[in-house]
Amino acid sequence: MNNKGKIYEDIAVKFLKKKGFKILKRNFSTKIGEIDIIALDNKCLVFVEVKGGKDYIENPAYRVNNKKLQKITKTANIYIKYNNIDFDETRIDVIGINDKFEIFYFPDQRLF
Repeated sequence: MNNKGKIYEDIAVKFLKKKGFKILKRNFSTKIGEIDIIALDNKCLVFVEVKGGKDYIENPAYRVNNKKLQKITKTANIYIKYNNIDFDETRIDVIGINDKFEIFYFPDQRLF
């Protein structure tokens, strides 16, 4: 991850903490893929994809497509398999942060 990527993820972590999320892991990586942030939102296990930077539509989150969501889902299943976490449901959230550091939050991009 480059320096700017870390900055965007740090901003996303602060945003999620303000919303009451408990951050469990950052940058969980497997051969299949990587998850930027794993957190608990009450009893919901949340896998967060962060996209940052300049985009022609001012929202980098729109770069997350179905293929990326499928990779996150497969990677999330690996995380769940090897970590003993008490949760009732799962979801994928996407956070976009543009070059003006505006945050765009898209909760529940669920595929599983």
